[in-house]
Amino acid sequence: TILVEVWYPMTVATQSKAFKDIIAKHLRETADNMDGLPFKLHDFGFRGVSSVQSASLGGAAHLVNFQGTDTIAGIVMARDYYGCPMAGYSVPAAEHSTITAWGRENEVKAFQNMLTQFSTGTVACVSDSYNIWEACEKLWGEELKDLIEDRGKRGVGPLVVRPDSGDPPTCVLKVLNILGEKFGTTLNSKGYKMLPPYIRVLQGDGINLEMVEKNFEPHEGEWMECR
Repeated sequence: TILVEVWYPMTVATQSKAFKDIIAKHLRETADNMDGLPFKLHDFGFRGVSSVQSASLGGAAHLVNFQGTDTIAGIVMARDYYGCPMAGYSVPAAEHSTITAWGRENEVKAFQNMLTQFSTGTVACVSDSYNIWEACEKLWGEELKDLIEDRGKRGVGPLVVRPDSGDPPTCVLKVLNILGEKFGTTLNSKGYKMLPPYIRVLQGDGINLEMVEKNFEPHEGEWMECR
């Protein structure tokens, strides 16, 4: 039946919309505006599906609700079958192997390489290969602080720090607090703390509908949600 063909993208699009509703609720409560909503849930799903065809269907379904994606097959499907010239976007980003290949003693050099190779535009860097707290406090917050702040001075796009392991609500809040101590914070119009515009945080693992709601709970009353 036709349901065999459509159940998968329908399910992905429905879940994606549910994520969007949760994120939008917290943005309305804590943010100055809703401008960033289309990029608040990024699709890394290509690696977890059975085929390029599955990635095409699921990736395109995600793009009904959001514009951030690493699933190029979904972008291609949206272009070829729906006439959308460019349905999704991404940024240069490190993965664990591109950091650990340098060795633990050279982790700071691996981080620096990402900042210098991609000196303009947003760049994301996985930061939990060895010790996420040390990476945020010592490497990003001290040894590479001048390079990160220079991005702000030049207005060239932020560094996105990725804590990819641990309990997301606990981990994200601690990362925010460490980075806030190192780089300072401001209050938005609703009284919530924000990091400087040249540094952001992205949780890249362990996110489902239950966890995305829990991820906001420890931040309520303090940090603006959905950085």
